[in-house]
Amino acid sequence: MGSARERSVHDAVGRWNVPGRGWFARPVLDVAHDLLGASLTRRSALGDVTLRITEVEAYAGADDPGSHAFRGRTERNRAMFGTPGSLYVYRHLGLHHCVNIVCGPVGHAAAVLVRAGEVTDGVELARARRVASGVCDSERQIARGPARTAVALDLDLRHYGGDVTDPEGEVVLHRPTDGHRPSVASGPRVGVAGEGGRGDLYPWRMWLIGDPTVSAYRPVGRRSR
Repeated sequence: MGSARERSVHDAVGRWNVPGRGWFARPVLDVAHDLLGASLTRRSALGDVTLRITEVEAYAGADDPGSHAFRGRTERNRAMFGTPGSLYVYRHLGLHHCVNIVCGPVGHAAAVLVRAGEVTDGVELARARRVASGVCDSERQIARGPARTAVALDLDLRHYGGDVTDPEGEVVLHRPTDGHRPSVASGPRVGVAGEGGRGDLYPWRMWLIGDPTVSAYRPVGRRSR
């Protein structure tokens, strides 16, 4: 679905739009589904890196026992309660960062985790970032998983609350305008314990069917998101 506030970006023939905040203010499952196949560009002095999103997870605040905001607002999760189209970045277990895009109405605390993607522009820069932080043995592994995605795009707590709806911004989300609807599958979320990890109740991990950059599902241990 489009928005009257969508604006052309990057492509002179108009194949990409940047959704306005109203597009992100929709229900979290709708936004999560429609983010698949969209692209996230991170601009830096070293160059731009663009990721085509292939895997996401939806989190629905107080209505979702798997969400950081299930028990209310904290200093860590305050961005989730803020403006749709903003970034919620957190550090997981003190080891790596995860990047989420806030959606739904202000105060609802919904967000979509960007779990994986294909680097379509700036591959060498993204690969260099990954190699500097660990092993990266193939192009499909550059952003295969949320921690790798954050490293490849060089996104961390500096970008907490950033605006992905600004075409000239440091981080911008853009969607194709060709009307193509990719084939999507859904299932249980990764790393979510308890009821929130049940696929029959919350099949809120979504991915592009057959895409090699989609991460492998692992049953949850004792730790949770």
